[in-house]
Amino acid sequence: MKNSVLPLIGLSIVCTLASADDSSERLSPDRAWADRLEYVGVAVQEPGYHVWGSSPVIGPEGKTHLFVSRWPLEKKFGGWLTDCEIARYISESPEGPFVFQEVVRKGSGLETWDRQSPHNPNVQKVGDQYVLLHIANAGGTKKECVASQRIGMMIADHPAGPWKKAGNDGLILAPPEDPSVWSYDSVVGVNNPALMVHPNGRFYLYYKAMRKGDVRRMGVAVADQVEGPYVFHKDFLTSNDTEIEDEYAFVENGKIYLVTTHNKAGAGYLWESEDGLHFKQPITGFDTVDRYLNSEIISRAKVLRGKKFERPQVLMQAGKPTHLYVASGANFIGGDGSHSCVLRIHPSNQ
Repeated sequence: MKNSVLPLIGLSIVCTLASADDSSERLSPDRAWADRLEYVGVAVQEPGYHVWGSSPVIGPEGKTHLFVSRWPLEKKFGGWLTDCEIARYISESPEGPFVFQEVVRKGSGLETWDRQSPHNPNVQKVGDQYVLLHIANAGGTKKECVASQRIGMMIADHPAGPWKKAGNDGLILAPPEDPSVWSYDSVVGVNNPALMVHPNGRFYLYYKAMRKGDVRRMGVAVADQVEGPYVFHKDFLTSNDTEIEDEYAFVENGKIYLVTTHNKAGAGYLWESEDGLHFKQPITGFDTVDRYLNSEIISRAKVLRGKKFERPQVLMQAGKPTHLYVASGANFIGGDGSHSCVLRIHPSNQ
């Protein structure tokens, strides 16, 4: 798939984070957004599976549909790259309990861009339709799987489907072919999709990529129609020197935000922008797990990928963020696999 390039619009990087090898690195002291969060509990735990990212949307009947990435426990944690699928769960409330409905997306099993492991679901309501973005890869060695990650799109009139691939084969974003774009020759392909309808009416597709020898950063591609074509902004948007990933994009009080994980800190960053291209120095988006769960629960947790939250996805209702869904690197309720959790977002003071 050929992607275009959005002309550079005077990007001025203003954020400076500590070096990745600085063991004293700390999050920003501003925790105003993180303090709005209240832990509710586990959203989805599925026996026999690791459950990871979970993306919510409210359906026309008022129920919450949660699109979840999951893979069999016997494939161990690395199975996200080879044996993942996207499943849909439903609840009367954003806070659960969520009940399994169906598997929405599996790999094609063919010699295609999406041969295996659909992952990183991001669902949005756009007009009267529902748009589901995800990644997949073309198989091969682990290195080849990672490098071949691409972003796909499916569209439906209802969260229960039927879902139709966008375009001919669902591929919506591949690494740019123009070497002047920062993500050209990304060693992790393009992944972690986050779609946002900008206040200007255009579609901003945020993504993660990484140049050889660098750290993972966030970029964006922009389109006039939800199905594209998406045009790359030439420069990356986040000036981080340590690992971040898993962005989610949303608008609150007229400002554009990205919430990302901050891997080293075991927590998240919140990046603010006026235009969706120029982001301020980040503040704490969500804190470490000990900020939200008591020490007894944490001490009993089964650790699978660290005692931390990752893969943030936000539920928007009436233009306001109301719930944050995160993947948990530890199981807090006695299960064998990872699970997703939900936190309530209290209203802003603004």
